[in-house]
Amino acid sequence: MKYRNRVQLMDDNINSRNKSILLKGVQWADSGMYQCKLSITTEREKGRKLGGGTVLMIYDTMIFNLTAHNDSLLCCEVKVTRYPNLFLSIFHDGSKLHSVDSAPNSTAAAQPYVTLSMNVSVRGGGKYECQLHLNAVLIMKSSFLHNPPVSGEEQDADKNVSLPCSPTVCDPGAVVFPEPWFLYGSLLLVPITILLGIIIIQKARC
Repeated sequence: MKYRNRVQLMDDNINSRNKSILLKGVQWADSGMYQCKLSITTEREKGRKLGGGTVLMIYDTMIFNLTAHNDSLLCCEVKVTRYPNLFLSIFHDGSKLHSVDSAPNSTAAAQPYVTLSMNVSVRGGGKYECQLHLNAVLIMKSSFLHNPPVSGEEQDADKNVSLPCSPTVCDPGAVVFPEPWFLYGSLLLVPITILLGIIIIQKARC
C-alpha cells in the first residue's frame, strides 16, 4: 500500500522493450534492499524470473559551515540512510583532517536515517572540503573557503563562503577553456564565402 501511485513504467507502451520502473516521491522509509525481477514466458518454459537485488540509499543536503557559537569551528553535517560503510571526511588544502563512521544499522532505532556530523578546528585560511563516501566511492562533497582576518583589520565575514559543488567551484584549479569565438566566426564565413563565389560566377557568365 505504501507504494500505491508511486511506481510507474518508464514506457507505458506494451510493445516497448524498455521495462524499467520508476519509484517516485522517495522517502526515508523507502531505503533498504530491493529485488527487481523480470518475468519471462516462452513456448518452452511456462515462466522464469531474471533479475537481481540493489540497495536504495538516501542522503540529504550536506551542510558545511562555521558553527553559530564559534567562528573557529567548522561543522559538516548530513542525514543519510542507516547503512554501514558511509562516512565523512574533511580535508584542508588536500590534507585529510578527520573522519567519522556512520552509526551501525539498528532495526530498533526510531528513525530510518542517521545524522553524520563532525567538527574540526579551523587551521588557517584555504579550502576546506567535506566528503561523504560509501567505502571508496565519493557520494557527494561540499567546500568552504576560509579567509582569516588580517592583523589590524576587521574581519570581513562575507569572505568566508560555503560553496556548492561544481567543476570550477569545488576544484579551483580546474581549467576553464574560453569560448572559441574565432572558430565560430570562421565556420560562419565559409558558407558566406561560397555564396559570394557563386554570385560572382553567375554575374561573370551573364
